Amino acid sequence: MSDSQNLLSGKRKYLFALVLLSFTSIICVAFSMTGNDDYDVARREVLLRQIGHETLLQSGDSTSRVLPVKKLTENEYQISFEKAFSFQPDSLVHTTQRLLSKDPLASDYVVNVLNCTNAKVAYGYAISKNKKDDIVACLGRKQPLACYMINIKFKPTGIGTVTNKYFLGSLLGLAFVGFIFLRSVKPRKALPDSQPVGALPLGSLSFDAEARKLMSNGKAIELTRTETRVLHIFALAPNQVIERSRLQKEIWEDEGVIVGRSLDMFISKLRKKLEFDPNIKIVVVRGKGYKLEISS
Repeated sequence: MSDSQNLLSGKRKYLFALVLLSFTSIICVAFSMTGNDDYDVARREVLLRQIGHETLLQSGDSTSRVLPVKKLTENEYQISFEKAFSFQPDSLVHTTQRLLSKDPLASDYVVNVLNCTNAKVAYGYAISKNKKDDIVACLGRKQPLACYMINIKFKPTGIGTVTNKYFLGSLLGLAFVGFIFLRSVKPRKALPDSQPVGALPLGSLSFDAEARKLMSNGKAIELTRTETRVLHIFALAPNQVIERSRLQKEIWEDEGVIVGRSLDMFISKLRKKLEFDPNIKIVVVRGKGYKLEISS
């Protein structure tokens, strides 16, 4: 029994180390992915400033500044300018497509050019990774000189979603591994520590608990695992009353459930296998339990 306990203790320590290592790995990956998110956002803002810069150059303005890009929401950005300018819609569409193609997370987005004075949309279009869903109108009409802001809204993608899915998936995977491991280390209750090496004499019979056999004049009578455990308890205390509750507890409680009538079934089976010696009987002691009677 001590070997079983030591094995279980060792497996529990191993499980604890596995859980600790996995949890640490998940935290490290989460922080690593957070760092990648910051990098992706910074890289996207550089591309947006480049869109503003090329838009000014295309309008003939090489001196005024592109103001700092504003992040309006998680997926929406605003490009502002120091001075008024005019723009050609087809040039703006081509510029955004070319530059944002370098952002792997910017496959779908909507561009709205707003008039600074009234915030009305002066021009807008939508780009999709599925080209047939693109919405682009009025490419040839040059827009008049005015103060404009360019708002670009991206379809929610993997920046936050991938991290959350990975983290949740890792936790679920860890929970599954822990569940399987715990099931595998659930101890099976062994025979009592006092089990002697070799066979126990029961009248004219010989009981070999390790081999799960009863021997009668050289003939072997096979026993099931549970029959062996029940008979072994009786064999260690012949002619003594064994309480029914003790038998149920020692045989079935470690299985997670105690089955009331199962004990009677196994007692009945053992009685038939002990019939080879009429001096051995398992009798009921009313109100107490059972007794293995061995008469000389």
